[in-house]
Amino acid sequence: MVRVWRMTVTTAAFVFAAAAANVRAGDGNTARAVEKAASPWPTQAVLLSLETSAYEAWKSKDAKFWETFLSDKFVGWGSWGRLDKSSATTEYTGADCEIESYAVSEVQMTPLGEDAALITHKITVNGTCGGQKKPRGSWAATVYVRDGNQWQAAFHAQAAIIDPAAVPVKPLAKKAGKEQKQTKPSDQDHLTDALLALERAIWNAWKDHDAKRLDGLTAANMQFINIFGTHLATKAEALKNWSGQGCDVKTISLTDAEATMFSPTVGILTFHASADGTCFGQQVGPVWGSSIYVKDGDTWQWNFGINLPARPEGS
Repeated sequence: MVRVWRMTVTTAAFVFAAAAANVRAGDGNTARAVEKAASPWPTQAVLLSLETSAYEAWKSKDAKFWETFLSDKFVGWGSWGRLDKSSATTEYTGADCEIESYAVSEVQMTPLGEDAALITHKITVNGTCGGQKKPRGSWAATVYVRDGNQWQAAFHAQAAIIDPAAVPVKPLAKKAGKEQKQTKPSDQDHLTDALLALERAIWNAWKDHDAKRLDGLTAANMQFINIFGTHLATKAEALKNWSGQGCDVKTISLTDAEATMFSPTVGILTFHASADGTCFGQQVGPVWGSSIYVKDGDTWQWNFGINLPARPEGS
């Protein structure tokens, strides 16, 4: 789950990429692509096409693009914390970024039900944001949800790939702003409580190195991206990693949790996490966490997660 805080949080530009397409389609072509994507089930190629359009919009500083690309339910993490659709549009306009090239590899698409799907991929970017060079490689994740005749992005996050044994990197300069808090109806509060209880159970099982408990709480097709930018592509990889002996943690704390329903059977929990202990000999740092849950009958199961090192106050 969590590891030592040893990486710079990547600039909250929407870094999307596809293997072959490097030229952004015009507005008409993009609209047709989105309409074509609204089939009963999205293919990996369709989602990559949408990812590419988003990447090119970020690259060209096209603020208008995000109005229809992002779902009204959108949540994510930005320069100062949790994002909603409005703040994400500002972040993803990429006004302070200059990107020369990008590439994608190791793409994986996972259905999350008839109206939602997850795509993960490794990206390499050559460019700068805010005058600082972008991390060369990152792992990114996006959740798409179907809204009428189109697929829209409802979540995005990415973690730079770094060496856990490397010297900690100084965080990027903090942008002006504040974390976005959602106004939640009472039923959303109940969902938050339910998913947070499950999330705490998973973190405690990780703390205890208990692979059996972790196995029972997670879906068969789960994936995970940790704060080192390591992508654990299968359940077997994740259970081996989480139940290993690299971390010695006494207690964990999950706070500021918010749940959002993407469909009747798919929800996301975003939260702040901290732990009293060490990983690989270093003190555990604060984390911004995101976990996707899928409902199977009456039971919620943890399906995907990505953790980012939280930006320290005042940085």
